[in-house]
Amino acid sequence: MKFHPTPLTGLTVIETTPIADERGQFSRVFCATECAALQHDLHWVQVNVSRTYNKGTVRGMHFQYPPAAEAKLIRCLRGRVFDVAVDLRADSPTFLRWHGIELDGDGATQFFIPKGFAHGFQALTDDAQLLYLHSAAWNREMESGLRHDDPALAIDWPLPVAQISDKDRYLQLVKKSRFAGIKP
Repeated sequence: MKFHPTPLTGLTVIETTPIADERGQFSRVFCATECAALQHDLHWVQVNVSRTYNKGTVRGMHFQYPPAAEAKLIRCLRGRVFDVAVDLRADSPTFLRWHGIELDGDGATQFFIPKGFAHGFQALTDDAQLLYLHSAAWNREMESGLRHDDPALAIDWPLPVAQISDKDRYLQLVKKSRFAGIKP
């Protein structure tokens, strides 16, 4: 595994090295020893798969407030997506900045999103599937999100938004006071 830092502290692109032969290939998704550099005592408590049927669909931008804040490891299993994280850590020099990368089911790239970030993605192909590893369980009372089209964030989605859930469409616009308790 190779770790590539992004302009947002802690947000990391992970390049895995598939082992391939005539039978197919094998790729490690997570290794506690190697990933200790990302976050001390990192462990996953929930693993989810999402499937997005239509190109242009946006999901997110989701996060959980402390004490249910979660780190995520994202890998695309099928199709292609534009995956985005927004820094919500009020004391961070990159507060409210976003970074996006393209993930695809044929690649060996993963996205590590530390606690204190919102996460979302746009499907660039029909039938995109993502694998999510979460460091905290989903907590309805602590969940929240940001609008995908919030002018304060100005996320540059690669495609016109073709579909979004009503829940995500009507999330609140950014108010800096919402993030006072989120720390780097």
